[in-house]
Amino acid sequence: MPHAPAFHGDGEELLPAGHRVGEWTVVEPIGEGGWATVYAARRATRSEPEGAPEVDDTVALKVLPTAGLAPRQARNVAETARREIELARTAPHPRLVPLLDTLTLTAPDRPALDGAIVLVMERARCTLRDLLATGVDEDRGGRIIAGICEGLAHLHRSGWVHTDLKPENVLIGRDGEVRLSDFGLAIELTGTHGHCAPMGTPDYLPPERWKEPLGEHGVKIRATADIWALGIVVHEVFAAGVPPFPGATPTARSAAAQQYAEGRAALRLAPDVPPFWRALAADCLAPTHAARAPHTAESLLARIRAHQAGRRPRRRSRARVRAGLLALAACAAATATVSALWPHSDRTGHAGRIRVFNAERSCQDRTDRDPGCSLGLAIDPRRPYTAENVVPTRVWHDDTLDADCQLATGLPIIDEEDRTSTLWYRVRLPGPAATAWLPAVRTKDRPTLADCP
Repeated sequence: MPHAPAFHGDGEELLPAGHRVGEWTVVEPIGEGGWATVYAARRATRSEPEGAPEVDDTVALKVLPTAGLAPRQARNVAETARREIELARTAPHPRLVPLLDTLTLTAPDRPALDGAIVLVMERARCTLRDLLATGVDEDRGGRIIAGICEGLAHLHRSGWVHTDLKPENVLIGRDGEVRLSDFGLAIELTGTHGHCAPMGTPDYLPPERWKEPLGEHGVKIRATADIWALGIVVHEVFAAGVPPFPGATPTARSAAAQQYAEGRAALRLAPDVPPFWRALAADCLAPTHAARAPHTAESLLARIRAHQAGRRPRRRSRARVRAGLLALAACAAATATVSALWPHSDRTGHAGRIRVFNAERSCQDRTDRDPGCSLGLAIDPRRPYTAENVVPTRVWHDDTLDADCQLATGLPIIDEEDRTSTLWYRVRLPGPAATAWLPAVRTKDRPTLADCP
């Protein structure tokens, strides 16, 4: 939240300095948002022996008033607080801001406060947004992004999606470490996804969120929404707070992101973003849920740690795959060779013929073999489906491949409709004894093949 004074509707400060809230005394307001106002506060009583050095025991009080709200609004506020409390109780972690206490305020002399929910949290030094205003060098920016990934990896492992990741919700603690905060919109997953009301910060919502149908329980939310938001944050960290999509307003920038996702505009990242972080941001900003799914917070953190240790992962290129795969290598000569040999292969002697399926509708009718519509083939189906684990050969929708066997226990791959499959087909490539692997979610065919040895 921005560091701005918080005022009640009549122009008076909601909680004046010196006001007692439980065992805490208000010091000053430090921020406000849609539902809450945040105050710095100190413990009302101190027990340090005389002469002991003064201890900074300030905390942050997040006050969520419920008085004067319509019943539905009051329920939303209560649900916001419940989520923050539940997440803090079930999934504590050093990269999540700790919740120290909760209480309900009784203040009959202050009607606007009576019944307010108060969350007592560790007070941070500043937000990431504050840092961006003064600039962040690459080393420090890298440590911050790594800390964010640590927090996201823990959240996702614990079955939660933040859903509102942005620099305002990334706190820098007094120890200089990252703390993710503001879990009022966090969603607990049921299986591969959860549901929530159509809320969030437009600049950080993934493109599919704008087209997700609104059902009885809200819109569908998946962990890849946090990965998209992470890509925006990475760009802002290394581009002095500038977002990757152009526009003078959040609505305009959201429209630009949707044009990119639909293939009508290219992803143009700022030249100030260092090469490693450009590649990382581009992977996070893959245009579909399926294309982002392999880029988990854990895998991104592993890449960052390798980079920071001087072991930069080998990457043949930073090209993005539009229909569910990742950035992978493709040289013009190899593509030209495959374009000439693959679609109408007459080779025989293999057990099955399968046709490639690209779920991206804008790619299904194209005949120009645009690189943005190509799909990749894995080297090893049991390893993560990353740029380091693909062959240079690319394939396109409706290409016909020769498959000689199948593997039922490969790495799980999720398609655009959240169906998961561990089945892979070993396919033949042009050239002597060359093979690669196609996930079964990338074909509608299901030939009967022998199990691969």
